[in-house]
Amino acid sequence: MQVYLDHAATTPLRPEARDAWVRAADAVGNASSIHGYGQSARRLLEESRERLAAVIGCDAIEIVFTSGGTEAVNLALKGLWWARDAGTDAVVLPDGEHHATLDAVEWLRTAERATLRHVPLDAVGAISADAFAERLPGAALATALVANNEVGTVNDVVGMATAAGDAGVPLHLDAVAAFGHVPVSFRSWRADAPGHAGLRAMSLSAHKVGGPAGVGALVVSRHARLVPLVHGGGQQRGLRAGTQDVAGAAAFAVAAELAESEREAEAARLSGLRETLVRGILSTVPRAELLGHPVDRLPGNAHVLFPGAPGETLLFLLDQAGVAVSTGSACQAGIPEPSHVVQALGRTDAEARQVLRFSLGRTTAVADVVRALEVIPGAVERARAASGASTGSRS
Repeated sequence: MQVYLDHAATTPLRPEARDAWVRAADAVGNASSIHGYGQSARRLLEESRERLAAVIGCDAIEIVFTSGGTEAVNLALKGLWWARDAGTDAVVLPDGEHHATLDAVEWLRTAERATLRHVPLDAVGAISADAFAERLPGAALATALVANNEVGTVNDVVGMATAAGDAGVPLHLDAVAAFGHVPVSFRSWRADAPGHAGLRAMSLSAHKVGGPAGVGALVVSRHARLVPLVHGGGQQRGLRAGTQDVAGAAAFAVAAELAESEREAEAARLSGLRETLVRGILSTVPRAELLGHPVDRLPGNAHVLFPGAPGETLLFLLDQAGVAVSTGSACQAGIPEPSHVVQALGRTDAEARQVLRFSLGRTTAVADVVRALEVIPGAVERARAASGASTGSRS
């Protein structure tokens, strides 16, 4: 039996999204062409933009389609930086952000001489809105995850957007992990920022909600000043030049609509499956510990520390047993590294190497959880034995 519990990395393509992609891909026409074929493609593209906008609570013109979440994050951070007010050079950066953000900000630091104002995470992986607010005055821009992609903790987005608005600092929110799992509304989050001065951009990815890989979007407020990464053609308000992916946009819109229509019911179902999984692990694996917020977390996320059991070894053993999970750790140039998110929780480097992320999705069934619970205890015991660690006793 094959069990897929890595939906946070990518979730299976929805059949409806596949069908929408194929229909659009079979049509002829460049959406920038002025003949009939081109205008047909343009109509489908703009209809898809409007449908996606209705799901995420923004105006259609505010959506800039990209090649994925990573490009969207880079366009937001670098574009806001290059358009910043003179005399500002600080980027407000919470610890534990996704590497798309961390690496983009590190590039700004080394290539553009940005200075960084770090915001610590608390012990459950949350960003304190108060600590975030303290670092905002005079900053060029700020960024934050709506929900942590590793430990699943959902952050106080309204508090951060309001603080950014009060400080007059442009804010980017990374909603890639959260979209489709918790309520996401660009318009309402902006309305909570006085004068609409705070939230300027929000990044999304299609393959996290059952759309195709290679498609994403950056929501860019009408009020935002943003310098594009790519020039040539003037498409999408001039913020991303190039021939637009009509088929990808159509598939993304369909996947987003379905994800939102199912969200509340799926959140309840996945939360129940997750609790069954977590209870089973904690009752059968000595010293195992759930990381992240116990309540305010993504419904399908279970991030577990297995003391004495290297995550890479566990991942291999579970994969051999037909259960696919993730270590949740960064892997740069093929070299496994301890999870920077777990380190940001105040955990040791050793603990940051002993974690697994189980992420459930719409195709996850009770049988998948049952099978995972059958093989996890033995895998942990073997991993601990291989590392020379004792299983010990529960305390």
